[in-house]
Order: sequence, then C-alpha cells, then structure tokens
Amino acid sequence: MIHKNGNIDIHYELHGAQDDTTRPWIVFAHSLACASEMWRPQIAEFAGDYRVLTFDTRGHGRSSAPAPAADYANYHFDALVSDVETLLDTLNIEKPDFVGLSMGGMLGQAFAIKLPGRLKSLTIADSVCEWPAGSADTFASRVAQARQSGMQAVLQGSLDRWFTPPYRQSNLAEVDAIAQMILSTKVDGYAGCSYSIPRINFTAALAGIEAPILVMTGRHDPATTVALAKQIHEAAPGSTLNIIEGAAHLSNVEQPKAFNNAIRKFLQASS
Repeated sequence: MIHKNGNIDIHYELHGAQDDTTRPWIVFAHSLACASEMWRPQIAEFAGDYRVLTFDTRGHGRSSAPAPAADYANYHFDALVSDVETLLDTLNIEKPDFVGLSMGGMLGQAFAIKLPGRLKSLTIADSVCEWPAGSADTFASRVAQARQSGMQAVLQGSLDRWFTPPYRQSNLAEVDAIAQMILSTKVDGYAGCSYSIPRINFTAALAGIEAPILVMTGRHDPATTVALAKQIHEAAPGSTLNIIEGAAHLSNVEQPKAFNNAIRKFLQASS
C-alpha cells in the first residue's frame, strides 16, 4: 500500500487482525539500506496479538527516492518524521509502540523528541544518539563508492558489519535476503540518509522523552557498539538496557528469539 506525503510515496504494510481494535499497534522502522522485509521474524512473532505496521523509509524499498536536495533537507530526520507522522495520522494510529533498528532507532528518537506523548513506548535497537568524530567521513566514503560503482560496492562491507562470521557462513538464505535489500536500495536514497545519519545529536533531548525506552544492541555490533548503546541508556533516565548475545548489527535477524523476547518483556513491564 502507498501513503502520499506531499510528492513522496511511502510504501507500507499492515499485518495482524486489522479489524480487532482491542489489539495495540506496534510500528517497526528499518535500518539504512534495508526495507520493511527485514522485520519478517518480528512480523511472525507479533502479528498474532498486535496490529503491525511496517514501512519503507523514503529512499528505500518501494518508497520514493528523490535526488538529495543541495542541503539534503529532503532527507533530514524532520522529513523522515513527517513521513511517519502523516502515515500514522492517515491510519488513525494514535499511540503505538515503536521499534526502530539502526537508522530506524534514530528515526524513533527524532519522532519521540519532536512529537512528545505520541508514542506508547520506544525501542532503540543497534543505534546511537550521536556519532563519534569522523563518522560523517566514513559514511561519505561509502556513498562515494556507491555513486561510482553502485550498491554492490558497499555490499560485502555491510554484510561483514551486520552479521557475525558464524551466522554469515551458516545462514546463507537469510544473509542473501538482506543482500538483495542492500542491492535494491536506490543510491540517491542511500546517499541522502547517509548524509543525515552521522549528523544527529539527540543525547541532551533523550531525558525529555515521555515514553518508556528499551535500548538494545548486539554484543558484537562493530558500528553501534555496546558503549554507544550505554550512552543512550545513560542519557535516558529510567530506560532499560538489553545486550543481545551472539549478534552483530542486525540483531533482530541474527538472534530473533532473544530480540523478540526482550521486546515482549519490555512491553509487558511498561504497559
């Protein structure tokens, strides 16, 4: 299904019994260079008792990927928040639980800060509230590779960061599914979001988020490390921290049972 926010088309999917209005809503926001399909293990888990919304962030999947404006304003997190806000308004989703991983976790933070009281809870997985010095150069280098040679140029490096070696070697189908999402990501979308991602700084504002917060990361995540997860946790008083053992960056794919169980436990405690 398509939601229009101005001239931007946002592809979204609904799962679970939509006619059962007693069920709460849970919204999932994906990583950079992925799409809503990365949430298959969570859709299978939560569609049985939640109404589930997944969507492709602008620049990704089947959503619009405009060429970045000169100032990248059409990929700033304010623009990404607007896509989600208008989508929730259109679907009459008032106060969902929100789960975001990596870029999706940054989007969740931006949304909760800009629209206080709009979320029932916020899960920030394998993400950051601000980046170490030099991160913008790292992202710019990857974009330059993608501009020159296509998304194939950043494929192997992404997979190496996103999964532990044992998982990559023994779960070929799952890794290939993610690889296909990376390869199908439009370079303009990758470039636009890669500009905005390393420029965030939500740290000081986290204390003002009203919703309960769960912070998670994979033990072996080389990018959004345990130390960076602890930074979010320490900046958000009352938040819960959960380290997913045996996982790198895409902890929801590599360790879906532990990931899902952590969310279940958090949602039950915060309801």
